[in-house]
Amino acid sequence: MSIEWKDYAPGEFYDELFSAPGCAREPAEALISYLESFSDEDVNSRKVAAESTIKEMGVSFTVYTEGGNIDRAWPFDILPRVISKSQWDITAAGLKQRLRALNLFIDDLYHDQKIIKDGVVPGFILKQSANYRKECEGVSPRFGVWAHICGTDLVRDGDGQFYVLEDNLRVPSGVSYMLENRSIMKRVIPEVFENVNIAPVGDYPEHLFDTLSALSPREVDKPVVVVLTPGIYNSAYFEHAFLAQRMGAELVEGSDLVVTEDDCVYMKTIAGLERVDVVYRRIDDLFLDPEVFHPDSTLGVPGLMRAWRAGNVALANAPGAGVADDKVVYAFVPAIIKYYLGEEPLIPNVETFLCYDDKQREYVLANLDKLVVKPANESGGYGMLIGPHSTKKERETFADLIKANPRNYIAQPTLALSTSPTLVGKNKVEPRHLDLRPFVLQSRDSYVTTGGLTRVAMKKGSLVVNSSQGGGSKDTWIVDTGTGIE
Repeated sequence: MSIEWKDYAPGEFYDELFSAPGCAREPAEALISYLESFSDEDVNSRKVAAESTIKEMGVSFTVYTEGGNIDRAWPFDILPRVISKSQWDITAAGLKQRLRALNLFIDDLYHDQKIIKDGVVPGFILKQSANYRKECEGVSPRFGVWAHICGTDLVRDGDGQFYVLEDNLRVPSGVSYMLENRSIMKRVIPEVFENVNIAPVGDYPEHLFDTLSALSPREVDKPVVVVLTPGIYNSAYFEHAFLAQRMGAELVEGSDLVVTEDDCVYMKTIAGLERVDVVYRRIDDLFLDPEVFHPDSTLGVPGLMRAWRAGNVALANAPGAGVADDKVVYAFVPAIIKYYLGEEPLIPNVETFLCYDDKQREYVLANLDKLVVKPANESGGYGMLIGPHSTKKERETFADLIKANPRNYIAQPTLALSTSPTLVGKNKVEPRHLDLRPFVLQSRDSYVTTGGLTRVAMKKGSLVVNSSQGGGSKDTWIVDTGTGIE
């Protein structure tokens, strides 16, 4: 007996694989047809194979707890998410458009601030930004690009349309899990990849290396690129090591680098000092350089900012890029796109209420039970209020927080996040909510992953997809049916 697809009920939400009970969407038809041939034993053996592969490959993430740090195996569901190529092509163009505009915005903020002078973005938003770095004023990174790697979180609402939920421009993570998800699936159901036109994702490390190499201040055949990690106790260390290995770059910690009197960065090797051209840093701004930021930081490199400002090394992402990470700035991105590019946004934002505005704040406070409230500069799903799932006490607490610091909060409607069939027991599937994080690269050229990291809220009815809070993941398939039908 196979999975009982006829009993699968997507409910009121847009479902990624089924348009109605028993009716698969065209891009998912081949997958569902294949899975229908599975017996109970087939399903279980594939699930066990995935779990074994994850352990064998060492795919893990770190959860921080009061009792210490815990390494956990990557939570993975073997039923993939499927998106049509025709829809993805439009989405990819929208992601490139968005990052192009955001980089123009960041560059403007650290130079002439024309967008503020022209009244498109209020000046106080910049003055009160937690991620604006005065130390970056007047710097002109190569190609005018500050955010070279962006992880943009997308969601589908009940209309099936993709919306941008937020932009991650500081130190975006998760791409290694996207790549490992595909490796796992190729081991678990290799037959499907022979019969379905699924877009590959494995070329990301090559594109990342090309993006970084293009930033080199030296004209050399092979620039020296390093990945700067905080170390093995960081929750994303697996990814740091993974990407360094795949790119053929050195994985370094702050103590492995030194800035000398010539304001250049060098890597310590057994053969002596070797000059570094590009640092792909996975360390937050404030820990990058104890000469400039936190003086007690042991994670960064003394003099790194000096070398960057002198144009002797490239930093990706550039310090200060996080100014556009602000969720209040997010609300202005459609206007930012129109201002710098003269274009309409190809991907809409989620409706957003700005709590610094008196009328919008009044509405938010009166409707906390219906809205999702987010602080401007938190990440990982922390510090949020999900109104419909909140208690009266939690709503009262957030009301006080909003009144005390209205600039620091936004609110959005509780979205009818799309769902996808997810294995929740032996031979049983149920809909679970999910989001999608594609990765966008920009330096000389632009690139968007074909798909991205799909994160799943494994708990029934939950909208929280973060792995640190119980979420899981799926492989994301961009499928070309040749018909353009979604």
